[in-house]
Amino acid sequence: MIVVERIALSVSGMHCDHCVESVTQALKGLDGVKLAKVSLADNRAQVTYDNEKVTLEDMVSAIKSAGYEAERLQE
Repeated sequence: MIVVERIALSVSGMHCDHCVESVTQALKGLDGVKLAKVSLADNRAQVTYDNEKVTLEDMVSAIKSAGYEAERLQE
């Protein structure tokens, strides 16, 4: 059974639209990420994902590999 969840991440180090695109593509490149909305103004990413395919650690690692820092936001 597919379990789709949503998570909010704080993303630091973004300064322009290219940064937003880099983070978005890093997240969308992960198997299991269904939707990634990244906001430069809020320095955050909203991610909808299949928790059986991708973890928080996978998402943070992908963002770090793109050159940014990330952590889970408590909602």
